[in-house]
Amino acid sequence: MNIKELLLQQAQKFDQKPALIFQDNRITFYRLKELSFKFATHLINKGIKKGDKVAVFLPNIPEAIFSFLGSLSIGVSIVPLDFMLTEEEIINFINHSEAKIFVAYPKKGIEIPNVKNRCPSLKEVVICGEEQDGFTSWNQILAHTEEIEPCAEIEPNELSSIFYTSGSTGHPKGVMLDFRHLNNPVQTIDHFLGVKEDDVFLCGGVPFSHVGGLDYILLMLYFGTTLILMERFQPLEFLRHIEKYEATIFCIVPAMFVAILSMKEYDKFNLRSLRYAVVFGAPSSPALLNRFHQAYPNAKLLNGWGLTETAAPNTISPANIDKVRSIGKFSPAMQTKIVDKEEKALGPNQEGELWVKGEAVMRGYFKEDGLTKEVLTSDGWFKTGDIAYYDDEHLYYIAGRKKEMIKVAGEIVFSAEVEEKIHHHPKVEEVAVIGVPDRLRGEVPKAFIVLNHGGNLEPDELREFLKEHLAHFKIPYHFEFVSELPKNRTGKIDKQLLKQRSLS
Repeated sequence: MNIKELLLQQAQKFDQKPALIFQDNRITFYRLKELSFKFATHLINKGIKKGDKVAVFLPNIPEAIFSFLGSLSIGVSIVPLDFMLTEEEIINFINHSEAKIFVAYPKKGIEIPNVKNRCPSLKEVVICGEEQDGFTSWNQILAHTEEIEPCAEIEPNELSSIFYTSGSTGHPKGVMLDFRHLNNPVQTIDHFLGVKEDDVFLCGGVPFSHVGGLDYILLMLYFGTTLILMERFQPLEFLRHIEKYEATIFCIVPAMFVAILSMKEYDKFNLRSLRYAVVFGAPSSPALLNRFHQAYPNAKLLNGWGLTETAAPNTISPANIDKVRSIGKFSPAMQTKIVDKEEKALGPNQEGELWVKGEAVMRGYFKEDGLTKEVLTSDGWFKTGDIAYYDDEHLYYIAGRKKEMIKVAGEIVFSAEVEEKIHHHPKVEEVAVIGVPDRLRGEVPKAFIVLNHGGNLEPDELREFLKEHLAHFKIPYHFEFVSELPKNRTGKIDKQLLKQRSLS
């Protein structure tokens, strides 16, 4: 994807059309180009060249978009950093990526001078928001930098971005995506949804440090659509934004649906503008998605799949509520197969590990050849770690993650299946299932459950309910009722934290 040419093209074609709307402020496509090129010019003036890296530690604010697009327009690789990271994690990722510029927003607990002192590769720190002595401010860049059209020639196989998918301990997993990978999200979503120029996307909290957040920016730029931007996800404000700005498409994760449906007034809004509501990021409960569909039947409710390593998304389910459990079919650019433990291909309705191949598959993990070889075969197949199957219509279904397989006395249990069945109980709002050690069986399922609005549910009552839906060895041996489940920045339930809690 040629970011520079798209900025020029859309600034000319759409000129005064809003590219972004943030806190009621409209930023036109012309202004988007101007601010992105100003940042690019600043980088060039600082001696930053094609192939260098810019680390961006910002919440979902317009400056993050200008930083991304300005960097990419001159062939500089972006390193998006999650705004929930600790100072130690930030330092670890900057040093691992060898970033030369650090764009940051001041935040309690993060000492920017300490980050600068402990990251020898850094040439400059750019501060957004409140200015700090000794550092360049974003406002200074806008006031004193001339907008110059970049002239860098960028090849499709050059590095565009590094997305980190692990914390400060162990091997950092920096997923490397080239400029050609940036085409996959827009082509996939257009293939399944048919994007229109008058579509209005709502980015309601999916962080720009996640490939799903970057997708919103790429869709806005590629198709000339308007992007409504929220700094963080707030369920009531999310629905208000759809109604106020007549949003037509949004993509969120299941936990966000749970938050929306937990509000008493979730079905009181006028969402007639909404064409598609797409859920990505984790196996989704059909019961949960059906509740949203009943409240807003005009919106086509779809399920999808994709990983950072495959420049997500890669699938979107058919526009048919009866097939919502399926993640759909893969885009034409992808090859797929389901393999058994001996890595032999399986047929329809046989569960195994999902492998994918195609131009959307990452280059590899940055400076981690060993980790790369573990998941990428010599002939280009990526081992996703997802257990899946496809039916006679070649629709795919995710059964669970290999890492979330629970072995109960030799029997395999997938957390996702147990969670789905527990979701069917009317008193259950949210659930997460993990495996915990057991002296007799090796491992058994444990369920953490959030109940609806202070409801009451006894474990025995839930066990009796589950007997109608699950084999006896799949029914959790332990239930823990909690007020909320821990989540990461993308809204996924943090099961690692639940496992640590269970072992302590």
